[in-house]
Amino acid sequence: MLKVEHISKSYGSLKAVDDLSFTVQDGEIFGLLGENGAGKTTTFRIIMGLLDADEGSVTLNGKKIDYSITDQIGFVTEERSLLLKMTVKEQLIFYGVLKGMSEEEVLKEMDHWLERFEIPDYKDRKIKELSKGNQQKIQFISAVLNHPKLLILDEPFTGLDPINVQLLKEAVWDLQKEGCSIIFSSHQMEHIELFCEKLVLLVHGKSILEGYVKDIKHDYAKKNILIQGDMKKSDLEKIDGVISVVKEPQDYQVKIKNDEVVPHVFEAIKKYKIRKFVVEEPTLNEIFIAKVGEANEK
Repeated sequence: MLKVEHISKSYGSLKAVDDLSFTVQDGEIFGLLGENGAGKTTTFRIIMGLLDADEGSVTLNGKKIDYSITDQIGFVTEERSLLLKMTVKEQLIFYGVLKGMSEEEVLKEMDHWLERFEIPDYKDRKIKELSKGNQQKIQFISAVLNHPKLLILDEPFTGLDPINVQLLKEAVWDLQKEGCSIIFSSHQMEHIELFCEKLVLLVHGKSILEGYVKDIKHDYAKKNILIQGDMKKSDLEKIDGVISVVKEPQDYQVKIKNDEVVPHVFEAIKKYKIRKFVVEEPTLNEIFIAKVGEANEK
Protein backbone atom coordinates (compact mmCIF):
# COMPACT_ATOMS: atom_id res chain seq x y z
CA MET A 1 0.00 0.00 0.00
CA LEU A 2 1.17 3.51 -0.86
CA LYS A 3 0.47 6.10 1.82
CA VAL A 4 0.89 9.82 1.16
CA GLU A 5 0.43 11.89 4.31
CA HIS A 6 0.16 15.69 4.39
CA ILE A 7 2.93 16.38 1.88
CA SER A 8 3.75 19.94 0.86
CA LYS A 9 6.41 21.30 -1.48
CA SER A 10 7.26 24.89 -2.40
CA TYR A 11 9.56 26.40 -5.01
CA GLY A 12 10.26 29.84 -3.60
CA SER A 13 6.90 31.58 -3.23
CA LEU A 14 5.11 28.96 -5.37
CA LYS A 15 3.42 26.19 -3.40
CA ALA A 16 3.41 23.29 -5.87
CA VAL A 17 1.84 20.76 -3.47
CA ASP A 18 -0.27 21.85 -0.51
CA ASP A 19 -1.04 19.40 2.34
CA LEU A 20 -1.88 16.46 0.08
CA SER A 21 -2.89 13.07 1.49
CA PHE A 22 -4.18 9.86 -0.10
CA THR A 23 -3.66 6.09 -0.01
CA VAL A 24 -3.50 3.52 -2.80
CA GLN A 25 -4.26 -0.04 -1.71
CA ASP A 26 -2.61 -3.13 -3.21
CA GLY A 27 -4.33 -3.92 -6.50
CA GLU A 28 -6.07 -0.54 -6.66
CA ILE A 29 -5.96 1.91 -9.57
CA PHE A 30 -6.03 5.48 -8.27
CA GLY A 31 -6.55 8.62 -10.37
CA LEU A 32 -4.45 11.75 -9.79
CA LEU A 33 -6.02 14.54 -11.85
CA GLY A 34 -5.43 18.20 -12.47
CA GLU A 35 -4.66 20.82 -15.07
CA ASN A 36 -1.13 21.31 -16.33
CA GLY A 37 0.80 22.88 -13.47
CA ALA A 38 -1.56 21.56 -10.79
CA GLY A 39 1.22 19.72 -8.92
CA LYS A 40 0.98 16.20 -10.33
CA THR A 41 4.59 15.96 -11.54
CA THR A 42 5.96 17.28 -8.24
CA THR A 43 3.82 14.72 -6.41
CA PHE A 44 5.16 11.91 -8.61
CA ARG A 45 8.75 13.01 -7.97
CA ILE A 46 8.18 13.06 -4.22
CA ILE A 47 6.61 9.59 -4.32
CA MET A 48 9.60 8.24 -6.27
CA GLY A 49 12.10 9.81 -3.88
CA LEU A 50 13.47 12.20 -6.51
CA LEU A 51 12.36 15.21 -4.44
CA ASP A 52 12.07 15.68 -0.70
CA ALA A 53 8.78 17.07 0.55
CA ASP A 54 9.04 20.17 2.76
CA GLU A 55 6.48 18.56 5.05
CA GLY A 56 4.73 15.21 5.34
CA SER A 57 5.75 11.66 4.47
CA VAL A 58 5.37 8.96 1.81
CA THR A 59 5.61 5.24 2.57
CA LEU A 60 5.29 2.08 0.47
CA ASN A 61 4.18 -0.95 2.47
CA GLY A 62 5.11 0.87 5.65
CA LYS A 63 8.64 1.86 4.58
CA LYS A 64 9.87 5.36 3.80
CA ILE A 65 10.65 5.60 0.11
CA ASP A 66 14.40 5.85 -0.47
CA TYR A 67 16.92 4.20 -2.78
CA SER A 68 16.53 0.89 -0.96
CA ILE A 69 12.99 0.44 -2.33
CA THR A 70 12.76 2.67 -5.43
CA ASP A 71 13.36 -0.45 -7.55
CA GLN A 72 9.83 -1.47 -6.55
CA ILE A 73 8.38 1.56 -8.38
CA GLY A 74 7.73 1.71 -12.14
CA PHE A 75 7.08 5.02 -13.91
CA VAL A 76 5.74 5.65 -17.41
CA THR A 77 6.30 9.34 -18.14
CA GLU A 78 4.33 11.49 -20.54
CA GLU A 79 7.62 12.52 -22.17
CA ARG A 80 9.79 9.84 -23.75
CA SER A 81 12.70 8.83 -21.50
CA LEU A 82 14.42 6.36 -23.82
CA LEU A 83 18.00 6.30 -25.10
CA LEU A 84 17.43 6.59 -28.82
CA LYS A 85 20.74 5.13 -30.05
CA MET A 86 20.30 1.88 -28.10
CA THR A 87 18.50 -1.15 -29.46
CA VAL A 88 15.35 -2.33 -27.71
CA LYS A 89 17.28 -5.22 -26.12
CA GLU A 90 20.12 -2.96 -24.96
CA GLN A 91 17.64 -0.48 -23.53
CA LEU A 92 15.69 -3.08 -21.57
CA ILE A 93 18.82 -4.81 -20.27
CA PHE A 94 20.12 -1.41 -19.13
CA TYR A 95 16.93 -0.56 -17.21
CA GLY A 96 16.44 -4.11 -15.91
CA VAL A 97 19.96 -4.40 -14.49
CA LEU A 98 19.56 -0.99 -12.84
CA LYS A 99 16.50 -2.44 -11.09
CA GLY A 100 18.50 -5.42 -9.76
CA MET A 101 17.53 -8.02 -12.38
CA SER A 102 19.95 -10.43 -13.99
CA GLU A 103 20.41 -10.22 -17.75
CA GLU A 104 18.78 -13.65 -18.08
CA GLU A 105 15.70 -12.44 -16.17
CA VAL A 106 15.49 -9.33 -18.33
CA LEU A 107 15.62 -11.31 -21.58
CA LYS A 108 12.89 -13.68 -20.40
CA GLU A 109 10.58 -10.79 -19.46
CA MET A 110 11.49 -8.90 -22.63
CA ASP A 111 10.48 -11.81 -24.86
CA HIS A 112 7.20 -12.16 -22.97
CA TRP A 113 6.28 -8.47 -23.31
CA LEU A 114 7.44 -8.03 -26.92
CA GLU A 115 5.31 -11.02 -27.87
CA ARG A 116 2.36 -9.68 -25.91
CA PHE A 117 2.63 -6.27 -27.58
CA GLU A 118 2.94 -7.89 -31.01
CA ILE A 119 6.46 -6.64 -31.75
CA PRO A 120 8.62 -9.77 -31.15
CA ASP A 121 10.97 -8.94 -34.05
CA TYR A 122 11.87 -5.47 -32.71
CA LYS A 123 14.45 -6.49 -30.09
CA ASP A 124 17.45 -5.59 -32.27
CA ARG A 125 16.00 -2.36 -33.67
CA LYS A 126 17.25 0.98 -32.40
CA ILE A 127 14.77 3.01 -30.42
CA LYS A 128 15.04 5.94 -32.84
CA GLU A 129 13.81 3.67 -35.68
CA LEU A 130 10.53 2.92 -33.93
CA SER A 131 7.25 4.78 -34.30
CA LYS A 132 6.06 6.91 -31.38
CA GLY A 133 3.51 4.26 -30.49
CA ASN A 134 6.08 1.48 -30.39
CA GLN A 135 8.47 3.66 -28.39
CA GLN A 136 5.66 4.06 -25.87
CA LYS A 137 5.31 0.28 -25.68
CA ILE A 138 9.04 -0.05 -24.92
CA GLN A 139 8.76 2.65 -22.30
CA PHE A 140 5.92 0.72 -20.65
CA ILE A 141 7.87 -2.54 -20.77
CA SER A 142 10.90 -0.89 -19.16
CA ALA A 143 8.68 0.24 -16.28
CA VAL A 144 7.15 -3.19 -15.57
CA LEU A 145 9.99 -5.63 -16.36
CA ASN A 146 10.60 -6.33 -12.68
CA HIS A 147 6.91 -6.53 -11.65
CA PRO A 148 6.87 -3.35 -9.52
CA LYS A 149 4.80 -3.00 -6.34
CA LEU A 150 3.79 0.51 -7.43
CA LEU A 151 3.29 1.72 -11.00
CA ILE A 152 2.82 5.38 -11.94
CA LEU A 153 1.21 5.96 -15.34
CA ASP A 154 1.35 9.54 -16.60
CA GLU A 155 -0.60 9.81 -19.88
CA PRO A 156 0.36 6.21 -20.78
CA PHE A 157 -1.64 6.05 -24.02
CA THR A 158 0.07 8.97 -25.75
CA GLY A 159 0.80 8.17 -29.39
CA LEU A 160 -1.09 4.86 -29.42
CA ASP A 161 -3.78 3.87 -31.89
CA PRO A 162 -6.99 2.21 -30.58
CA ILE A 163 -5.67 -1.34 -31.06
CA ASN A 164 -2.50 -0.65 -29.09
CA VAL A 165 -4.45 1.26 -26.44
CA GLN A 166 -6.44 -1.92 -25.89
CA LEU A 167 -3.23 -3.98 -25.55
CA LEU A 168 -1.93 -1.60 -22.88
CA LYS A 169 -5.28 -1.52 -21.08
CA GLU A 170 -5.25 -5.30 -20.76
CA ALA A 171 -1.67 -5.20 -19.48
CA VAL A 172 -2.63 -2.65 -16.81
CA TRP A 173 -5.55 -4.80 -15.66
CA ASP A 174 -3.29 -7.85 -15.40
CA LEU A 175 -0.80 -5.91 -13.27
CA GLN A 176 -3.69 -4.87 -11.05
CA LYS A 177 -4.65 -8.54 -10.63
CA GLU A 178 -1.05 -9.24 -9.51
CA GLY A 179 -1.61 -6.78 -6.64
CA CYS A 180 0.31 -3.86 -8.12
CA SER A 181 -0.79 -0.45 -6.78
CA ILE A 182 -1.29 1.90 -9.73
CA ILE A 183 -1.51 5.69 -9.93
CA PHE A 184 -3.08 6.80 -13.20
CA SER A 185 -2.95 10.34 -14.54
CA SER A 186 -4.60 11.43 -17.77
CA HIS A 187 -6.48 14.34 -19.31
CA GLN A 188 -8.70 11.82 -21.08
CA MET A 189 -11.47 11.43 -18.53
CA GLU A 190 -12.93 8.37 -20.22
CA HIS A 191 -9.74 6.49 -19.28
CA ILE A 192 -10.02 7.64 -15.67
CA GLU A 193 -13.65 6.46 -15.54
CA LEU A 194 -12.65 3.13 -17.07
CA PHE A 195 -9.72 2.38 -14.75
CA CYS A 196 -9.98 4.24 -11.48
CA GLU A 197 -11.97 3.39 -8.37
CA LYS A 198 -10.84 6.47 -6.44
CA LEU A 199 -9.33 9.82 -7.41
CA VAL A 200 -7.98 13.13 -6.20
CA LEU A 201 -8.40 16.33 -8.21
CA LEU A 202 -5.65 18.92 -7.69
CA VAL A 203 -5.88 22.66 -8.30
CA HIS A 204 -2.78 24.70 -7.48
CA GLY A 205 -1.35 21.77 -5.56
CA LYS A 206 -4.34 21.34 -3.28
CA SER A 207 -6.98 18.61 -3.32
CA ILE A 208 -10.40 20.07 -4.13
CA LEU A 209 -12.22 16.79 -4.79
CA GLU A 210 -11.51 13.24 -3.67
CA GLY A 211 -13.26 9.94 -3.15
CA TYR A 212 -14.72 7.02 -5.06
CA VAL A 213 -15.57 7.85 -8.68
CA LYS A 214 -19.07 6.35 -8.41
CA ASP A 215 -19.82 8.47 -5.31
CA ILE A 216 -18.44 11.64 -6.88
CA LYS A 217 -20.67 11.19 -9.93
CA HIS A 218 -23.71 10.27 -7.85
CA ASP A 219 -23.32 13.23 -5.48
CA TYR A 220 -22.81 15.82 -8.20
CA ALA A 221 -26.15 17.62 -8.35
CA LYS A 222 -26.37 18.39 -12.05
CA LYS A 223 -27.61 15.52 -14.22
CA ASN A 224 -28.28 14.91 -17.90
CA ILE A 225 -31.47 13.65 -19.54
CA LEU A 226 -31.42 12.21 -23.05
CA ILE A 227 -34.76 12.56 -24.81
CA GLN A 228 -36.05 11.48 -28.22
CA GLY A 229 -39.44 12.85 -29.17
CA ASP A 230 -41.51 15.28 -31.22
CA MET A 231 -41.24 18.26 -28.88
CA LYS A 232 -39.32 21.40 -29.79
CA LYS A 233 -36.17 22.67 -28.10
CA SER A 234 -38.12 25.64 -26.75
CA ASP A 235 -40.54 23.23 -25.00
CA LEU A 236 -37.61 21.95 -22.92
CA GLU A 237 -35.86 25.28 -22.32
CA LYS A 238 -38.86 26.85 -20.57
CA ILE A 239 -39.02 24.13 -17.89
CA ASP A 240 -37.94 25.42 -14.47
CA GLY A 241 -34.65 23.80 -13.41
CA VAL A 242 -33.39 23.11 -16.93
CA ILE A 243 -29.90 24.59 -17.37
CA SER A 244 -29.39 23.97 -21.08
CA VAL A 245 -30.72 22.01 -24.03
CA VAL A 246 -28.49 20.78 -26.85
CA LYS A 247 -29.97 19.21 -29.99
CA GLU A 248 -27.85 16.25 -31.00
CA PRO A 249 -28.32 14.11 -34.14
CA GLN A 250 -30.62 11.62 -32.38
CA ASP A 251 -31.39 13.10 -28.96
CA TYR A 252 -31.94 16.25 -27.01
CA GLN A 253 -29.36 16.46 -24.23
CA VAL A 254 -30.98 18.28 -21.34
CA LYS A 255 -28.85 19.43 -18.40
CA ILE A 256 -30.78 19.85 -15.17
CA LYS A 257 -29.95 21.34 -11.76
CA ASN A 258 -30.70 18.21 -9.75
CA ASP A 259 -32.80 15.03 -9.54
CA GLU A 260 -35.87 16.98 -8.40
CA VAL A 261 -36.22 18.45 -11.89
CA VAL A 262 -36.63 15.03 -13.57
CA PRO A 263 -40.38 14.53 -12.88
CA HIS A 264 -41.12 18.12 -13.95
CA VAL A 265 -39.40 17.53 -17.29
CA PHE A 266 -41.29 14.28 -17.80
CA GLU A 267 -44.62 15.86 -16.86
CA ALA A 268 -44.08 18.72 -19.29
CA ILE A 269 -43.34 16.51 -22.30
CA LYS A 270 -45.43 13.38 -21.73
CA LYS A 271 -48.13 14.69 -24.08
CA TYR A 272 -45.67 14.27 -26.95
CA LYS A 273 -44.65 11.02 -28.59
CA ILE A 274 -41.56 10.14 -26.53
CA ARG A 275 -39.29 7.38 -27.86
CA LYS A 276 -36.52 7.73 -25.26
CA PHE A 277 -36.17 9.26 -21.80
CA VAL A 278 -32.92 8.39 -19.99
CA VAL A 279 -31.47 10.09 -16.92
CA GLU A 280 -27.67 9.86 -16.87
CA GLU A 281 -25.01 10.65 -14.30
CA PRO A 282 -22.75 13.52 -15.40
CA THR A 283 -19.48 12.55 -17.06
CA LEU A 284 -16.25 12.91 -15.13
CA ASN A 285 -15.18 15.42 -17.77
CA GLU A 286 -18.13 17.67 -16.90
CA ILE A 287 -17.35 17.45 -13.20
CA PHE A 288 -13.65 18.15 -13.81
CA ILE A 289 -14.40 21.29 -15.84
CA ALA A 290 -16.95 22.56 -13.30
CA LYS A 291 -14.83 21.93 -10.19
CA VAL A 292 -11.62 23.36 -11.68
CA GLY A 293 -13.56 26.41 -12.89
CA GLU A 294 -15.09 26.97 -9.45
CA ALA A 295 -11.68 26.66 -7.75
CA ASN A 296 -10.01 29.10 -10.16
CA GLU A 297 -12.73 31.68 -9.59
CA LYS A 298 -12.03 31.83 -5.83
